[in-house]
Amino acid sequence: MKKVGIVCCSNGQRRANENDIEILKSTLQNIGLEALFSDYIYEKDGISCGSAKERAQALVDFYVKDEISEIFDISGGDLANGVLPYLDYDMIAKSEKKFWGYSDLTTVLNAIYAKTGNASVLYQVRNLVYQHRRQQLADFTNTVIENGGDLYQIDYRFAQGNKMQGVVVGGNIRCFLKLAGTEYMPDLTDKILLLESYSGTVSKMETYLCQLQQLGAFDKAAGILLGTFTEMEEKECVPSMVELVQRMVGKNMPIAVTKDIGHGTDAKAIVIGKEYSF
Repeated sequence: MKKVGIVCCSNGQRRANENDIEILKSTLQNIGLEALFSDYIYEKDGISCGSAKERAQALVDFYVKDEISEIFDISGGDLANGVLPYLDYDMIAKSEKKFWGYSDLTTVLNAIYAKTGNASVLYQVRNLVYQHRRQQLADFTNTVIENGGDLYQIDYRFAQGNKMQGVVVGGNIRCFLKLAGTEYMPDLTDKILLLESYSGTVSKMETYLCQLQQLGAFDKAAGILLGTFTEMEEKECVPSMVELVQRMVGKNMPIAVTKDIGHGTDAKAIVIGKEYSF
């Protein structure tokens, strides 16, 4: 049976989630994956499950262990960028293991790519036990166990332009911007910039887009891929995220839109650090 590592690099899990995590463990077991959990999963001191150094070491330890084939982060929140200085990027660069996480783990996914060139997966494995678990389990099993690609099959449409090609970087817009000005920010030249968000309405989104503009992102990128913007969409905000981006980037930047990447429990996966053609 293949073994996988489970970590929390961001906020610790609440004890109220313990049953869901046990279900996740048994779900993985049923498809042939033995889940080994780090010692830093549940909240111990406020929202943290351990110090930044401890959380980073827990991740590194799974990279070191030869028997671990994949590493899944089950957290989200605010704390993930704290681990970045403590990761062993030389060792990660030599590893063929993939790190999986979403939301606040955008910081780690992009740091791994920026520092090592290795790809990671934007996906939350806890989706295997939530509302859309049947389809999620089928796609996950096909991809991780059977070496298929169902989990990566995303539908999209172009809101502007009709094609784009490049390595995908980005993820959650708020969390991605934590990397601005640091050594962990990937070079955006000729990249496809993926953006999505759970919370935030027009004012926050416009602020984030302004910062990306001031970083030169829209002068460098080959295109923009917009995932879901949960609160924006639930509140039917005007202007929409597509309209905000169009105003910011002008008419020449390709913009594609997908409902398959984001915080929904039906979300699929996309590889940060891999070249895509849309």
